[in-house]
Amino acid sequence: MSEHSGRRFRDPWGVPHLRADDPLALAAAQGRVTAYDRAWQIEVERHRAQGTSAAFLGPDALGWDRFVRQVRLDDTARRCHAALDPATSEWVGAYVHGVNAALAAGAARSPEFAATGLRPGRWEPWTPLAVWLGHHILFAGFPGKLWREHVAQRLGPDAVDLFATDGPAVAGSNGWLLAAERTGTGAALLAGDPHRFIEDPGVYQQIRLACPEYDVVGLAVPGVPGIAHFGHAGPVAWAITNAMADYQDVYAERLRRDGPRVQALGPDGWRPAHRHVETIEVAGAEPVEVEVVETDRGPVIAGGPDDENAVSLRYPPRVRGDLGFATLPELLRARTVADVDHALRHWVEPVNVVQAADTAGGLLHRVAGAVPVRHPGNGRRVVPGWDAAYAWQGWHAPMPRAEVVGRSVMANERGLAAPLGVEFAARHRAHRIAELLDARSAWTADEMASVHTDTYLGAAGPLLEVLAESTDLGPAAAALRERLLRWDRRMAADSTDAAAYALLRAAVVRRIAAHPALAELAELPAYPEVFAPWLALTPRVGHALEHLLGATPLPGVDIPALVRAAAEEVGDAAAGQVPWGDLHRLAPWRALPGPDTGPGPRLDGDHDCVLATSSVPGVTHWCFRGPAARFVWDLARRSDSRWVVPLGACGVPGDPHHDDQSAAWLAGDLLPVITDWDQLAEELH
Repeated sequence: MSEHSGRRFRDPWGVPHLRADDPLALAAAQGRVTAYDRAWQIEVERHRAQGTSAAFLGPDALGWDRFVRQVRLDDTARRCHAALDPATSEWVGAYVHGVNAALAAGAARSPEFAATGLRPGRWEPWTPLAVWLGHHILFAGFPGKLWREHVAQRLGPDAVDLFATDGPAVAGSNGWLLAAERTGTGAALLAGDPHRFIEDPGVYQQIRLACPEYDVVGLAVPGVPGIAHFGHAGPVAWAITNAMADYQDVYAERLRRDGPRVQALGPDGWRPAHRHVETIEVAGAEPVEVEVVETDRGPVIAGGPDDENAVSLRYPPRVRGDLGFATLPELLRARTVADVDHALRHWVEPVNVVQAADTAGGLLHRVAGAVPVRHPGNGRRVVPGWDAAYAWQGWHAPMPRAEVVGRSVMANERGLAAPLGVEFAARHRAHRIAELLDARSAWTADEMASVHTDTYLGAAGPLLEVLAESTDLGPAAAALRERLLRWDRRMAADSTDAAAYALLRAAVVRRIAAHPALAELAELPAYPEVFAPWLALTPRVGHALEHLLGATPLPGVDIPALVRAAAEEVGDAAAGQVPWGDLHRLAPWRALPGPDTGPGPRLDGDHDCVLATSSVPGVTHWCFRGPAARFVWDLARRSDSRWVVPLGACGVPGDPHHDDQSAAWLAGDLLPVITDWDQLAEELH
């Protein structure tokens, strides 16, 4: 392999380190190694982004394909690609060329292709943009507005705030930045862990990209060029968390047919809407036709011209024709936090809180992305598309930023991005990280794992407070109460007290969800199935439990009585010696489920711990979302940086590097980031 086409090296964990003569050759090399290591994964994502995954995954994928067609995701990616500046377009094109060059070879070593009969396809110039948008179209949680509308219609508008609470219902992350004076190295440390659905293969790809212009190590998204979210370029490093901003709106639409055409009522009266019909092929079933309608507000994602309750989605990339990809090549060239800051002027989707540090002592803590200015009501519920009061009125600018003094923490809480959002994560993770960081000084990269893996559950307080006031308990329930009041509130896998708390919490959630006062919420509204996770009552109660146990209880619900009944229900079961890890198991998502091999690995943590291994209280103790990677970027010596992913660097089952990082991830260990080329093995094929 010539230097011009790129050279590929591997570290002991199979992480690809790529070298090329120029950025375009390097982008092509990144595309090739991604197709070789992750062919099945990126082809699934390509098909999901264009709404064709049911053709080989079957009826279970139909709901997603229907949504993607209706929201016009692939068309939005095409528009955004057409608007790219020539240099960025050429760079993305080089990556796509690399993917296409190696896709057949990657597919040949991936057994899923033969199992499904899928043949590797061809990537289009806009496919990386579609993959990115597919990952993030639901990231801002707009279906939560459908839930609030459901609550308002069934229980009245005043009931919306009972559930509109900060909680763990959406994706999040931890991140923290320590200035030089707080470390033992004389330079900054930047660390964190993005919380995503744990997927097999993993959603993040450890990689290194080196050419004469730059040398960056970080976590890439397979199918997307560059290193968007977590990178260390040597003189500067950056990381993000979800800002929890509200930037997608859902509009009620009044539609009517006019022969083969469709009209939509807007502020200026009836106007023509775009309409066409698409056919979704479904493996093992008949094809399904989907009517695609788009009004002046946006694509119709639920209902249609023959329904009273049609709703459309308005989201920035479709409105602006821009996905922010111009940031990606600029980030690779960054040398200072000022360069990172400047590159982020392009950023659109998703809206992030960014931290960065450089070797000159520069520090950055800011929000990046596109958030529309509009009526406050848009952030809460479905709003009428025919009322001009709810139209977008431009964009928030400048984005919020804060000075870093000693350290900064970001954990999706109501903080820097508060003016831009409605619901945020509870403060427990952010407060706990700050408490841990402030407990000592002179931190090093190796010591950061103690923060990543902290299992203290601050969210346990409200339930334990109600339990402490419970009287007239039977012997087993009383013993449970005394036991939990002595508990250290750590959700350790070997803790039987943690399991007892989780069993009690689940019982309380189920009893609240089954209460007659909430009966009208139990029946899901008639929205597409892809939105069901946001609309199901028991998960909503589970995620809002801390709030529902607090100062604003549900009308007509005797919370102390429910907690007493739950304690009686689980007292005997919780008296056993079942450890939390026997209940709390990892259940990674796979596009093609394999044979049932029983419960996954035992896990420490819980959704409001810093070690945020999320379950759904009242539904399951199993974990579907957690740290999709952990990292520490050391600005003193990049080779002292650390990282780990849940499985491994390769997406091919049976490959030695498919899951060789699992043991370290489960143990909370971090692996070295090897940057010395002499310690890497070159691949010559």
